[in-house]
Amino acid sequence: MRELLSELRDWHTAGTPFALATVVAVRGSAPRAPGAVMAVSATGAVAGSVSGGCVESDVYEVAGEALSTGRTLLRTYGISDDEAFGIGLTCGGTIEVVVRPYVEEGDRDALRELVDTVAAGEPVALATVVSGAAPAGAHRTVLAGRAAGSLGDQGLDAAVTDDARGLLAQGVTGTTRYGAHGERRMQDVTVFVQTYAPAPRMLVFGAIDHAAATARIGSFLGYRVTVCDARPVFATRERFPTADEVVCAWPHTYLESTPVDARTVICVLTHDPKFDVPLLAAALRTPAAYIGAMGSRRTHADRTARLREAGVGEAELARLASPVGLDLGARTPEETAVSIAAEIVQHRWGGTGRPLGELAGAIHHAREPGA
Repeated sequence: MRELLSELRDWHTAGTPFALATVVAVRGSAPRAPGAVMAVSATGAVAGSVSGGCVESDVYEVAGEALSTGRTLLRTYGISDDEAFGIGLTCGGTIEVVVRPYVEEGDRDALRELVDTVAAGEPVALATVVSGAAPAGAHRTVLAGRAAGSLGDQGLDAAVTDDARGLLAQGVTGTTRYGAHGERRMQDVTVFVQTYAPAPRMLVFGAIDHAAATARIGSFLGYRVTVCDARPVFATRERFPTADEVVCAWPHTYLESTPVDARTVICVLTHDPKFDVPLLAAALRTPAAYIGAMGSRRTHADRTARLREAGVGEAELARLASPVGLDLGARTPEETAVSIAAEIVQHRWGGTGRPLGELAGAIHHAREPGA
């Protein structure tokens, strides 16, 4: 939903009804994961995507039906011989899509509150009834300290709120099932819980041209990007307009004072021992998902030796991606940033980094927990 914030706000301000189509389940290979959203306004405007183009035309028609009837609708899209080039998923998977209309002003106001919460970077979960013995499309918004909306039963509300907070703490989106009154281990009600955790962080150290390109692609990938350098003449907002923040500080000092979690990626582009060694020694003690360092193979060998002398163990060194990036033959700062981003994506999803045409099996890897 993050990519739809502007459109949803505009429609809300104009008082325009709209429908949200959300992918709530995926089986097999599919182009987008659960939580992908497409919005259709009553004026016919479209934003977002649920499949990258395979079934959008049909979802558009279903959204129109939902808007005209006021009913939440569930559709399943797969592939068969007679629909492969119609409304089926040509990639061979199956997706389930819930289409919920927001016709009443009260419903749109509730969603606007969710949109504002997501935009503010506050963790929030939206639980929506998909099917079963509860009103289809009923939803409940769950934050750390409060919840709003009802799924039609107090017991169900309590159980879903508890589970939604657990999923939110992990940053996981998923489907849960209950009895009609919230009983565990029952299958009477299916609820889709979509979590919106704050954007993961990308920390880029070294205010060089490669850092500017890496910051741009980091923002494009959805990271909250910080660029840090100890040199005030280089660490300026003018040089890094796409970064969320630019910090002038010694890199290791800043890293030791800023939050780093298991979704954070760290890119060390300074290739200067006086910065690199203390910074990487600190970085390799964090739970960061990815730590990459730029430099030649000679620089890497020298840096590794210095890190060992600084007391960094072999298990910690094994976490270091150095020289940073995949072998794409990159030359320019922009091409190098693509190489770095490709390695981050590969690391996150477990890809091979090889051309897909050389491989067999599923193209889309299993979603990582907490991603």
